[in-house]
Amino acid sequence: MTTAQLVAQIKKKQSFLCIGLDTDINKIPKHLLKSDDPIFAFNKAIIDATQHLCVAYKPNTAFYEAHGLKGWQSLEKTIQYLNANYPEIYTIADAKRGDIGNTSSMYAKAFFEDLAFDSVTVAPYMGKDSVEPFLAFKEKHTILLALTSNQGAFDFQTTYIDKTPLYEQVLKISKTWRNAENLMYVVGATKTEYLKTIREIIPNNFLLVPGVGTQGGNLQEVCKYGMNSKVGLLINSSRGIIYASNTNSFATDAAKQAAVLQQQMEIILKNC
Repeated sequence: MTTAQLVAQIKKKQSFLCIGLDTDINKIPKHLLKSDDPIFAFNKAIIDATQHLCVAYKPNTAFYEAHGLKGWQSLEKTIQYLNANYPEIYTIADAKRGDIGNTSSMYAKAFFEDLAFDSVTVAPYMGKDSVEPFLAFKEKHTILLALTSNQGAFDFQTTYIDKTPLYEQVLKISKTWRNAENLMYVVGATKTEYLKTIREIIPNNFLLVPGVGTQGGNLQEVCKYGMNSKVGLLINSSRGIIYASNTNSFATDAAKQAAVLQQQMEIILKNC
């Protein structure tokens, strides 16, 4: 999916909501455990109930890989269901990959060719030859970890090297990589005080912003400092939506929580 197509969906739905499918089998409603594939059954119900309210879904691959082959099959069925039934939805493989060039090429093929995701999250620590294999794929996006929402982000990401924080160096250097126009960046909603500086360095790229909701990030603050002329934001919410309840009405309850965020986004879009 191209950036233009994503922006068109944001305008159409008046939403820039991304729903994280961090599906933990220990948290899903008990009645689903009787199905052949409880994880996929949960995902399908969440997707069908919320697809009109969001523009993206982001399965975190760890929640699938933890179950071995069966978990990977659940992930495969989830992305196939999305691509077949809701092709306008932007898909993100939250895999946080990144390795030497030939290994990254295999990771990129797995997520972009085999599973047909629109994008994948990638760690930048090993540098450009670990990221450029992902960037080589046309009409696919590589979402680089820039400034994350967890407390441990302060261990390295904000430390200074030659008077410049490491996360700023990541942003600046990544702009020089081949096909850098295919880059998006992860910036945590709990780091809004850094957004002004981030937008000065990368004014045009999309930001994937986790941490609104359960982690305490503020939607209005993120939009104030992070939004650009193309909106440029995908606000991710996972637990606050998909685990709104564990009753038989879990999907309807998830949609209600998603609608709260979508309605806030609609107001923001109309006022910007």
